[in-house]
Amino acid sequence: MIKQHRIHELAKDMGLPSKDLMEIMEGKADLTKKHMSALDDEQLSYLFEKLTERNQLPNLDSYLEKKPVAKEAAKARPQKAAKPKKPKEKLQTVKLPVVQDPEAEKAAEEIAKQAKTLRHVETRAVDVNLDKFNEKYDRIAPQTPKTKNAVTKQKFTSRGRRGGFRGGKKVETEAQRLQRLRMENIKKTPLKVLIPDEITVGELAARMKMTAANIIKKLMGLGVMASISDTIDYDTAFLVASELGCAPEKEVVVTIEERLFEEEEDKNEDLVTRSPIVVVMGHVDHGKTSLLDAIRHASVTSTEAGGITQHIGAYKVKVGDGEITFLDTPGHEAFTAMRARGALMTDIAILVVAADDGIMPQTVEAINHAKAAGVSIIVAINKMDKPEANPDRVMQELTEYELVPEEWGGDVICVPVSAATKQGIDTLLEMVQLTADVKELKANPNRMAKGAVIEAKLDKGRGPVATVLVQNGTLHRGDVVIAGTAVGRVRAMTDENGRRLEEAGPATPVEITGLAEVPAAGDDFNAVENEKLARELVEKRRYQQKQEQFNSYQKVTLENLFSQIEQGESKELSIIVKADVQGSVEAVRQSLEKLSNDEVKVRVIHGAVGAITESDVMLAEASSAIIVGFNVRPDPLARNRAEEAGVDLRLYRVIYDAIEDVESAMKGMLAPKIREVDLGRAEIRQVYRISNVGAVAGCYVTEGKILRGAKIRVVRDGIIIADDELASLKRFKDDVKEVAQGYECGMSLQKFNDIKEGDFFEAYMMEEYRED
Repeated sequence: MIKQHRIHELAKDMGLPSKDLMEIMEGKADLTKKHMSALDDEQLSYLFEKLTERNQLPNLDSYLEKKPVAKEAAKARPQKAAKPKKPKEKLQTVKLPVVQDPEAEKAAEEIAKQAKTLRHVETRAVDVNLDKFNEKYDRIAPQTPKTKNAVTKQKFTSRGRRGGFRGGKKVETEAQRLQRLRMENIKKTPLKVLIPDEITVGELAARMKMTAANIIKKLMGLGVMASISDTIDYDTAFLVASELGCAPEKEVVVTIEERLFEEEEDKNEDLVTRSPIVVVMGHVDHGKTSLLDAIRHASVTSTEAGGITQHIGAYKVKVGDGEITFLDTPGHEAFTAMRARGALMTDIAILVVAADDGIMPQTVEAINHAKAAGVSIIVAINKMDKPEANPDRVMQELTEYELVPEEWGGDVICVPVSAATKQGIDTLLEMVQLTADVKELKANPNRMAKGAVIEAKLDKGRGPVATVLVQNGTLHRGDVVIAGTAVGRVRAMTDENGRRLEEAGPATPVEITGLAEVPAAGDDFNAVENEKLARELVEKRRYQQKQEQFNSYQKVTLENLFSQIEQGESKELSIIVKADVQGSVEAVRQSLEKLSNDEVKVRVIHGAVGAITESDVMLAEASSAIIVGFNVRPDPLARNRAEEAGVDLRLYRVIYDAIEDVESAMKGMLAPKIREVDLGRAEIRQVYRISNVGAVAGCYVTEGKILRGAKIRVVRDGIIIADDELASLKRFKDDVKEVAQGYECGMSLQKFNDIKEGDFFEAYMMEEYRED
């Protein structure tokens, strides 16, 4: 609380008329109350400065010569203020003369009266006029600021009024003295107190270096009833701290993310033009991947199961003097979330619409994702080589979704193309470059890299491998990268053609190795400088994920699911998803969880990349879950454990089948007509390259038997890399119909030749069956 000084009190202390002080402070203070007006510390300092300027003399001698009256006044000062040295003892030794002279007797009586009077002088009286002593100090040292004298005078007089000294003994306790000194220190330099949005009373007292009782007392005065453990808000704590003489400030909580990641905006002079990032979206089978093949002169569709793109891919294509980065997203509705992430990563969306089909449900989803992400849309009307192609119908349907073609006065570019004949491909690329030039896409390459994870998988030889898209900054080999719950140092970096890179600038997709685990597709990644903080952040994120997870312990299979629902026993279907890449894990998870209804809830309790292991089967056994494998195989231990424990193990190559099976089971109509029958398993011990024949595998049959007409799956590190048919089966130089377990043989496949030592051939056949 700020102490104020009234003018009449100051005038009395200084021995000046109040009128003089009011003349000095005219215009500097509110003098409406005249001599009762109060001055604050700043105004008081101004008054002292003016008085010092008015009364200042060159030196002390001139000051003393100017006021000789002061010396005379000091001599004429009454003796009662002085302390006589033991007057009582001296007076007791006085002996009156024994004389008969009357005048001498009168003189003796006067002396006795004086002695009797002096004997009763009280030298310890507290009512001493100390102001006169202060005047003496003022005359000796006029240069000393008046504020110092005023404080000293208040200290003497206040102690005299309080009775702070009694008989020369100090009655102030040590705690009181410390409290007084602390308060005096606060008045000089207020204690800085940081206050968060919410704080307990005890914590506030600790930060203010006060007892909780003082804080509670002040809160009660403000109408707030709180105990030492209660929480008060920032405004209340701020008011309390201000009232008690502290300097409260807002406490800014800096998170680990804010300390790790650079959030400042780039300066215009640091920005350079970057390549556009283009996403290809549309309905299933409308030719998105075929269109990309035509652009980059490569074939990807032939390697996808059923001609459906299963994973997100990224490619950088050189077009004229510039480059364009393309993202290919799967078209099936199960990959809606992946397609949405693709839209958020990009600048331009190419919407592929078949000229013979028109707008389909997935096309509408793609339009909504592109609009929500705020990207520019270019429509590629594909399959113009077909006789039934009708581009006008497509443009008419586009207007129903607020996409008006330029030919009809709108702003949406529509380009008729044909992926098969490459018609209109050059025009489409020109439109992409033109749109990119209009958007003026720029990035700052001279900062730490940040971007998004496009795809991730687990490779046995290289460990976790992630395909990332650098959106800003430059990623260098050796940088520490954090993506979701994965952290590590970039050990190797390659482009889409397998070439090793030392750095990757903005709008560049690269494949990196060196992460400790497989990140999730769509996770943001950042290159950071502090590896210790990055690992601390990862541990925090992992802990948060574990807190959100919980397990279900109800045993269920697809076959008995409907019966349990009817009996009211099953309310939740727990599923474990294993896939070859992280993007497929999330796609399968979201597709299956969408099947939940009022009777049963489908919940994926675990999803990961890689082969089905024994630990997965143990988790399924403990939580009564079924295992859905997408494009992966179980190892022999996992298969045996699943058979022993009765765990339902379902393996799929195409996501349609997984959705249909679970949906049918929920409806009580699980009756697949075709199933795989495993025949045997063989390990490749040696590979022979023979001209005009191709690759021949020298194998050892580890399980079952291999039949000549069987279908063969090529499994590497638990991942299916090919699905082919057996071309030849030999024992030594003879063709044989079958090879049993424990024997060696030679095998070659009809199409696939990229086999390696350590791969496994799994022989199987398809058979029709009907459930009883």
